[in-house]
Amino acid sequence: MRKLRKGIVLAGLLLSLLVFAACSNGEKDDGNADGKINVVTTIAQIAEPISIIGGDHVAVESLMGPGVDPHLYKATQGDIKKLEGSDIVFYSGLNLEGNMTEAFTRIGSKKPVLGISESIPTEKLLTDEDGAIDPHVWFDIELWKTSLEAATEELKKFAPEYADEFDANKESYFKMLDELLAESKDKLAQIPEGKRVLVTAHDAFGYFGRAYNIEVVGLQGLSTEDEIGITDIDDTINILMEYKIPAVFVESSINQNSIKAVIEGAGKQGLDVKLGGELYSDAMGDAGTEEGTYLGMYKHNVNTIHKALLGEGN
Repeated sequence: MRKLRKGIVLAGLLLSLLVFAACSNGEKDDGNADGKINVVTTIAQIAEPISIIGGDHVAVESLMGPGVDPHLYKATQGDIKKLEGSDIVFYSGLNLEGNMTEAFTRIGSKKPVLGISESIPTEKLLTDEDGAIDPHVWFDIELWKTSLEAATEELKKFAPEYADEFDANKESYFKMLDELLAESKDKLAQIPEGKRVLVTAHDAFGYFGRAYNIEVVGLQGLSTEDEIGITDIDDTINILMEYKIPAVFVESSINQNSIKAVIEGAGKQGLDVKLGGELYSDAMGDAGTEEGTYLGMYKHNVNTIHKALLGEGN
């Protein structure tokens, strides 16, 4: 009996060593049941382009859907489970998802976790008067290409056997981004210089304004955690009065009350300011719609701003 037990123990040890050896020889988990790389992202602005760049080799899921504010977002237990079950985690970074920093640090000790926008050279980033970095870099197409390039390199490191395909997909997608940038510049250049003022609920369009020579006024600061005061509303009304701006904009993920207060205040001073429409800032549109893609979301914003600031209404 003692010999039998000893044989069972030795067999168990041998099996464990074989499993360990297989893992040590570089065999990695191929992701989900379909053999795809399981990628989890925070925002859809990352998820949708990466699903294109990764192609058939990735399964991508975004934690934050339409109308979700990443500045205020706190990971649920379900989110933590998804992050822990992923092969790679991509988040934007630059303190956009500030409430998730601890989770990224902890999970990053076990697997690739990358803040893709933190690959952008510091001198190309915008800051506010307090020195805080503006995290809304996806509104500058060239900067977003830098971020997506970093994500692509991480995919290539994880699955080098697909590197050529990832690069080919990226180049095709970047060509579409370049075409979108050219179209956007042509369209927004049609807005008279004196009307090039974009007023929104919070300061998410700084990179957009820099790219297209448009002055941007956000009632809130870079984060939606910042409070809006009476002075902020009054100062914005004064800008509208000075430049006779025809429209202001709400955002899909931000409360509309502050913008409505600006419209009412300008009206009391004799300026008819229209609601120019809804822009996508921190979140994209519904999945399955054009606005649920990065290209479609961006085009929607450009078209909405172009139409409203030319005074053509909704």
